[in-house]
Amino acid sequence: MNFERMLAKAKQLDGCTVSIAGAADVEVIRAVKLATDHGLSRFILFGDAREIKRLCDDEGIAENAVDILHVKGEADIAKRATLAVRNGEADVLMKGMVATSTFMKAVLSREAGLRTNRTLSHVALFQIPNREQLIGVTDAAIHIAPTLEEKVEIIHNAVGAMRDIGYDLPRVAAIGAVEVVNTQMAATMDAALLTQMNRRGQIKGCVVDGPLALDNAVDMVAAKQKGIDSDVAGQADLLLVPYIEVGNVLYKSIMYFAGASVAAIVVGAAAPVVLTSRADTAEAKLYSLAFALLHAKN
Repeated sequence: MNFERMLAKAKQLDGCTVSIAGAADVEVIRAVKLATDHGLSRFILFGDAREIKRLCDDEGIAENAVDILHVKGEADIAKRATLAVRNGEADVLMKGMVATSTFMKAVLSREAGLRTNRTLSHVALFQIPNREQLIGVTDAAIHIAPTLEEKVEIIHNAVGAMRDIGYDLPRVAAIGAVEVVNTQMAATMDAALLTQMNRRGQIKGCVVDGPLALDNAVDMVAAKQKGIDSDVAGQADLLLVPYIEVGNVLYKSIMYFAGASVAAIVVGAAAPVVLTSRADTAEAKLYSLAFALLHAKN
């Protein structure tokens, strides 16, 4: 699986609509342009209607591809965009030019948001140059120091999202600093427990192994040098990180040192949420939209 194949699968979906909170931003509108050119979805754009209309005209976006709704104030913009998804007018919610805290407050609102009884978590997919397959990372953005129970939910969320884009049985590596259990390193203890839970059928739809250090999770030569024989080592599809610091540094290292393209969504809510950075390119937003739409429709 790569982003082009993922995009091609998303283009086969019918009747998709995306609600964007704070669409008065050039990179957001460029992503809308790319998505409409690919026939990916329609859009409901919330924010400063005059500015959004100007940007849409500048990018040559067809009027029938978007609905523009004028809303003032970040809190109201986030609320109205979220309500559009909650009320069934859109399939996916996307963050535009609004503060992340304001946006997530709307998502988590009990009265008007997308809260469910599931744990929310962040899933990122990376397309790394000279690597054939995408690789996922979870959770690099929401959970600071997840408990064992939360890690089970994080795996469940990420595996569901990856299965929706075409991974039949994702291989999940529970990452640690070393590939052996060390009672003084909580991450290795959790990884071993998650592996055993998977083997006993408590975590389904994937293969989990850990603890695995990063090198022997993604490189077969490294795995063989350490004498590790498993269905995950050297060929992981998804990296489960133990703490947010590990996820954040890994995410940014892949982006800045490896020159990877990224798609990222939040799962576990009533609908997928595209939570991109303001620094993300229009192309990254397009891939994130494709990821979210496939998750929403499968």
